Formats: sequence, C-alpha cells, structure tokens
Amino acid sequence: MTPLWLTRIIPNPQNQQARRDFRNAVDLHYSIMKLFPDNIGDEARKQLGILFRAETTPQGTYLLLQSRTRPNLDALPAAYGSADSRPLDALLDALRPGLPVRYRIDASAVRKPRKSMQQLYNLKPIVALTGPAAIEWWERQAEQAGLKLNTTHATRMDPVSGLKAQNKERVHNPRTRFEGNALIEDPDLLRQRMAEGIGRGKAYGCGLLSLAPARPAQ
Repeated sequence: MTPLWLTRIIPNPQNQQARRDFRNAVDLHYSIMKLFPDNIGDEARKQLGILFRAETTPQGTYLLLQSRTRPNLDALPAAYGSADSRPLDALLDALRPGLPVRYRIDASAVRKPRKSMQQLYNLKPIVALTGPAAIEWWERQAEQAGLKLNTTHATRMDPVSGLKAQNKERVHNPRTRFEGNALIEDPDLLRQRMAEGIGRGKAYGCGLLSLAPARPAQ
C-alpha cells in the first residue's frame, strides 16, 4: 500500500488568504491543491489521495490534510501559518483485528432516490440524511470499512457550500460529524478505505477518517 502522509496546518488569523480559505471549503480545496505537483492529470485529488478536515478547538482552528504524497509546504503563501507533515506508517502498521480505536469523520450522509421516486414525490436527486437515518448510513459505511462500532455520536454541521471557480457551479454537500469508539475487524480493508476516503464531498472537507488508540470497553 502507498504510504500516507498527515499534515497539520495552523492558519495565521492575521493572514487574509488563510481567513478566506477557512471560511470556504472550495477556496481551501484550491489552496491545498497548490501544495502538490500540477502535472498529475485528470482526477488529481483522487490520484494524490487528498482528504482534509478543518478542526476547531478552544485554542483555534487548524487543518488536517491526508495525502499519498508529501505536500510541498514551502508552497504555502508567506505568513499563511505554520505546518508540519509526518508519515502515517506507524499507525497503519499497528492496525490489527480486535484493536479498540477512537474514530472521527466529517461525512456527507446522503441517499439517491430512484428516478421514479423523485418524480412521484418531487424529490431532489440527492437527499441529505439526518438523525437516525444518518447514523444508519454511517453504520453501513463503517462496516464496509472493516470497523465494528461500539459507540456513535453524530453532530450535524454546516453544509459545504460555495462556487467552483471554473464554471461557477454551486457546491453544496451536507455534513455530519461522526465520532466514537470501535473495534477493528478487517485491517486491510480499513487501510484501503482510509486512503480512499468515505462518502461524497471528498474534495470539500468530507470523508477523512481519523483513528487513535482507545481503551477496551469495560
């Protein structure tokens, strides 16, 4: 499996571009892509395995960025903020069946109604899921990623919205943060899904699954 890198970027609150990026996931996506080679071709984000998530703490906001290639942090604009990268090899190598972990993911929990249902009930092509329906969606995704969930806490977040620069197409992805405790059932499958990301909206801050060691449930 291709190694993964995890980068943490702490924006400078006095920097105008950093403030703009962290207000709009579309702008943030384009700034992130500038940290990687521009000759990748089609589906560059997918090929590079770029996933990211903004985190807010009492101390401030920062960005977690995962990628298959180490980003060129020298390409960050002057005074944008501080950043560092580290390989995820140790974490990925430590995954084994039965290992208890804590997890967190911001995901776009949606479903696509059949066209006949869309026409009959005047439904949108993509319907955002909330409450128990969103949790059920995540339970299915987790099982398909080799995780057995023990606990799940779901927090509805502001949707990702903005305009794509090329064609001014509106980007709108609902988001829910899922976090809790789980046991690893299939480490190889889990590594694969972590590298690929889970669900829609990966280019705009969704789909990055983070794991950390946890104590076994009592």
